[in-house]
Amino acid sequence: MSNIKKHVMSCLAMNKEKTLNLLGLAMRAGRLITGEEMTVKDIQKNKTEFVFIAADASDNTRKKIKDKCSYYEIPWNDELLQIEISHAIGRQRMIVGVNDQGFAKKFKELTKC
Repeated sequence: MSNIKKHVMSCLAMNKEKTLNLLGLAMRAGRLITGEEMTVKDIQKNKTEFVFIAADASDNTRKKIKDKCSYYEIPWNDELLQIEISHAIGRQRMIVGVNDQGFAKKFKELTKC
């Protein structure tokens, strides 16, 4: 494995852990909206700054949320599994919206490697 590939894989693993920890912090701070319908409503009201879509969500759910995010120009990430998101926030969820600019900015940074 090349050094570049090792660096990217290491970066992704480290950032994933930071993302999950930050997701838990944002939940405790009350800056998240969870669940598909509530997140869609907040997207439409322009309250959401960033969206997490579980990688193992159904194709219909993923398409619906991605289409809403694209239309309202909201960045999203679909690299986390439902079990990872649920463990981080302490609730069984596939869709999570971030309603805080500071948290959203950090999530954008962490999801790029």
